[in-house]
Amino acid sequence: MKRERLGSRLGFILLSAGCAIGIGNVWKFPYMVGQNGGGLFVLIYLFFLIILGVPVMTMEFSLGRASQKSPARMYQALEPEGSKWHWHGLVAVIGNYILMMFYTTVCGWMLRYFVDTAKGDFVGLDAGGVEQHFGTMLGDAGMQVLYMTIAVVIGFAVCAIGLQNGLEKITKWMMIALIVIMIVLAVNSAFMDGGEEGLAFYLLPSVKRMNEIGLANVIVAAMNQAFFTLSLGMGAMAIFGSYIDKDRALMGEAVNVALLDTFVALASGLIIFPACFAYDVEVSSGPSLIFITLPNIFNHIPLGRLWGSLFFVFMSFAALSTVLTVFEGILACTMDMFGWSRKKSCLINGVLMFVLSLPCALGFNVLSGFQPFGEGSSVLDLEDFIVSNLILPIGSLAFILFCTMKKGWGWENFTAEANSGKGLKVQKWMRFYMSCILPVIVAILFVVGIYNFFR
Repeated sequence: MKRERLGSRLGFILLSAGCAIGIGNVWKFPYMVGQNGGGLFVLIYLFFLIILGVPVMTMEFSLGRASQKSPARMYQALEPEGSKWHWHGLVAVIGNYILMMFYTTVCGWMLRYFVDTAKGDFVGLDAGGVEQHFGTMLGDAGMQVLYMTIAVVIGFAVCAIGLQNGLEKITKWMMIALIVIMIVLAVNSAFMDGGEEGLAFYLLPSVKRMNEIGLANVIVAAMNQAFFTLSLGMGAMAIFGSYIDKDRALMGEAVNVALLDTFVALASGLIIFPACFAYDVEVSSGPSLIFITLPNIFNHIPLGRLWGSLFFVFMSFAALSTVLTVFEGILACTMDMFGWSRKKSCLINGVLMFVLSLPCALGFNVLSGFQPFGEGSSVLDLEDFIVSNLILPIGSLAFILFCTMKKGWGWENFTAEANSGKGLKVQKWMRFYMSCILPVIVAILFVVGIYNFFR
C-alpha cells in the first residue's frame, strides 16, 4: 500500500505540534510554574526542552521517515537481522491506546465545560457551587460516557475523511484558531486590575522563591515537564515523520515543533497568572485550577461568560488536537499490521476505543470503589501512571539506544536520515552527548519519577 503524504510543511509542523500540545501544556504547565517559583522555573524548563526534547523528537522523526512505517512495523524495516528491537514497537502501539483510554474522558470534560459555560450554568454560583458542579459532573455516569463518546466520534470521523483532507486540513484550522483565542485571552488577562503582579510572578526570575522550594526540586520538575510535554516515547512523532519527504533536515523541524509547543504553554500562563493574582487565587492549586478556580474568576469579570466560553473552546481544541493526532497514529499502526483500509480501521478502532475508554469514564462514579493507589485515586490515575511513568520514558530510552548503538540502527544511519535536506542538522560533536549522556538523563528521570510517585 502506497504511503500517504501530508500536503505541506506547515501541516506537518502543526500536526506534530498538535500531538505535543495537549492538556499538559495548558493544565499542568501553569501550576508547575506556580509550585516551583515562577520565572526561573520557566528558564530551566526551556534549557531542558532544548537538550532533552529536541534530540529525542529528531530521532522519532528520523525513524518514521527512514522506515516509511508506523511504530508497529518501523523496527522491522531498520533493525539488524535477528534482533528484538521490534518488541518496543508493540509496546508503543499499546501506549497509544492506553493514553487515549483516559484522554478521551478528559477531552469530554473540556467539551462539557464549554457547553455548560456557554449555557450560563456557572452564572451566580459561589465558590462552593462551582466546586460542587465539578463533583456532580464526575458523578454523572451517563454524561461522562456521552461526552467521552463525542470525543471518540469526532476523532475518528475526522481521520476517516483522509490524511490531507481530514486530519491535516482540520488540525491546521483548529491550531490557528487555538493560537488566536490564546492571544485574545492573554491580552484580556494582562489588562485586569492587579494582573501585573501575576505577570511579574510568572516572568521575573526569583532566586528567593526557588531557594524556598530547593534548587534540586525545581530542576527535576523542569526536566520532567520539558521531557513529557512533547509526548515522546510512543512513536506518535514517528508517524508524522513517515508522512513527509526528505527536503528538510529533521532537527530543525523538531525545534519548530518544540517552539510552537512552548508558545502555547507560555501563553497559557499569561492567561492564568494575571487572572489568579487579580482575584487573589492560589496559583499552585493543581489541576483544580482549570475546573474550579477559573470558572470562579470568569464569574467575577465583565463578559465572563464570553471569556469562559472562549477559554473552554481553547481547552477543547488543545485536547482534540492530541486526540486527532494520536488516533491517526493508532490507525497507521492497524493499517500497517492488518492491511485494513482507512475507513475500516476507523470503524473497528472507534468501537474498540469506546469500549476501552469506559473504565475511565466510569471511574469517578460506577467504578469509584476501584482505587489502585489508595484513597482518592482512580482508573485515570492508573492509566496515566502507566503512560507517563513507564511507557514514555522507557520508550524514549529505546529510541535513543536504537539510534546510537551499533547493535541497533546506529549513529551513521540516524544522522544520514536526520540531516537529509535543508535546515538545522545533527552535528558530529553531539554524538557523545546523545549516545552517553542523554540516555543516562532519561534513565534518571524514569527512576526519580517512579520514586516520587510512590513516595
